[in-house]
Amino acid sequence: MVIVLKTNILSQLETHVRAMLDSFKQIVTVDFDFEDVDKSLRIEASEDLTSDIELLLNSKGFYCKELT
Repeated sequence: MVIVLKTNILSQLETHVRAMLDSFKQIVTVDFDFEDVDKSLRIEASEDLTSDIELLLNSKGFYCKELT
């Protein structure tokens, strides 16, 4: 499953966010596009983690919303 999220994450925080996402063992890959207007975060996972990821990142002060 591929999850694409709109965020406000800056490149300087990539390592920090990746560390937070490491708690999800279902995640296969994490990719950021900091050049994109949506600062998109693309995640491949074995199951739908959209709500869990949004909740985690939003609770840490980031904007995070699924792109549809």
